Amino acid sequence: MSNYKPVVIPAYPKLGEKITHDTLYWRRYKDPIQYAVTASTRIHIYGQYSQEPIKTFSRFKDTAYCGTYRGDGKLFAAGCEDSVVQLFDISGKAALRQFAGHSKAVHVVDFMSDKYRIVSGSDDYSAKIWDIPNGTEISSYKEHKDYVRCGCASKLSGDLFVTGSYDHVVKLFDARTKRSTMTMEHEHPVESVLLFPSEGLLVSAGGRYVKVWDMLKGGQLLVSLRNHHKTVTSLCLSSSGQRLLSASLDRHVKIYSTMNYKVVHSFDYDASILTLALAPDDEMVVVGMTNGVLNIKHRKPEEKKANEPPARKHPRYRVFVRGKDYMPKQDDVVVSKPVRQRIKKYDRLLRGFQASAALDAVLETKVRNGSPEVTVAVMNEINRRGTLRNALAGRDEKQLSCILTFLIKHVVEPRFAPILINVTEQVIDIYSSVVNQSSVIDKLFLRLQDLLEKEILYQEELLEVLGMMDTLFATMTSKKETSSGESKSFIPEQKTSIGIKSSS
Repeated sequence: MSNYKPVVIPAYPKLGEKITHDTLYWRRYKDPIQYAVTASTRIHIYGQYSQEPIKTFSRFKDTAYCGTYRGDGKLFAAGCEDSVVQLFDISGKAALRQFAGHSKAVHVVDFMSDKYRIVSGSDDYSAKIWDIPNGTEISSYKEHKDYVRCGCASKLSGDLFVTGSYDHVVKLFDARTKRSTMTMEHEHPVESVLLFPSEGLLVSAGGRYVKVWDMLKGGQLLVSLRNHHKTVTSLCLSSSGQRLLSASLDRHVKIYSTMNYKVVHSFDYDASILTLALAPDDEMVVVGMTNGVLNIKHRKPEEKKANEPPARKHPRYRVFVRGKDYMPKQDDVVVSKPVRQRIKKYDRLLRGFQASAALDAVLETKVRNGSPEVTVAVMNEINRRGTLRNALAGRDEKQLSCILTFLIKHVVEPRFAPILINVTEQVIDIYSSVVNQSSVIDKLFLRLQDLLEKEILYQEELLEVLGMMDTLFATMTSKKETSSGESKSFIPEQKTSIGIKSSS
């Protein structure tokens, strides 16, 4: 008994993302706090940690869109389905200004860098500039041929702004001119645009593509990214400008390094994503989804650095560390206290030759779902002892359902298949006589049969493909050898003719 060796759990390679500095950084965002937004004709403003709106603007006759703050945080503007742009003082509730001039819904609103003008884009294919003090329209541009659904104003120049449209085009406008100054073909309906802090680069999103344009080279395409499986709906930049985030209807947020535009991390969500934003200093990631939920992730505070001074200890603390700095001498005799090795529940049962109970222990929900490799290792150990059949026999409907469910989930996994195929054969052999006695067991057996038949079919197709590839490679190799032989016989003749020419 004392010589019992615990079951060795094989270490399988974990498939997944490589742990990098970015992985550790973005994983520090806490579990999301979720807010259900149901009032489409209202705009709710939430505090950093509030679960109830601290401010509500409800002066809209129809659905409100694209609420945005001015840089100083004192004014707030939004578009509306009824084609009006409304301007609010953040400390009040009534609208300060209502800009009427569009003929269809306004989906784009942004403040220009001088803080006294607003740019808007609408489903009437136009973009307009409004004067805040006078409440009047300054200029209008109607160059797009479809809905204008995204745009942004320059933060460095008081006259530049960008619009993106469902006509697949991104345009750069200068308020001092009457026409656009630059046009970029995105080739898909444009859902989001943004300018880098230096404004030398522009990013557009539409379809499954995120494209980066070099503005200093006249809007030349710098890179085209296709990392999403569905339409990309929103873009944003981290506060440092070193990370670009894109959200999509495929329920993923991808994070790219702006140095090489490779994906460094990814967030998964429960529903398709419509909009995405980062709070200042990247304290929060905010995502709006198609199920009416606003998902907010807060970043955990950073841990204390190693070079920071340690906290002051209580005077009695020295009693517990007495002798810790003692340096051993040559004549010292060390008396080590044996450390008692604590073994797992299944090891304790196996040590007592209780194979059936050990199998029950590793088929518990927490073990079989969280650590399936432990369950498989114990099954393999029981099989090595020659008691697998006895451990599997005598199961009731619930226990047998548990075993069959585990087999259905893992039997075709390459790392577990050599062991679980044997377990499956034993289960079928033992319980074939109880077929048609339980509808639950019958359904699980049918699922297992269907799974194994499909896997056999896949393996047969794979063998056919491998056979064709072997034939193809053999043909290519033979052709290569033939061509190399011909070239060898031809080269000396060429060299000889050149030598004759040189001698003459």
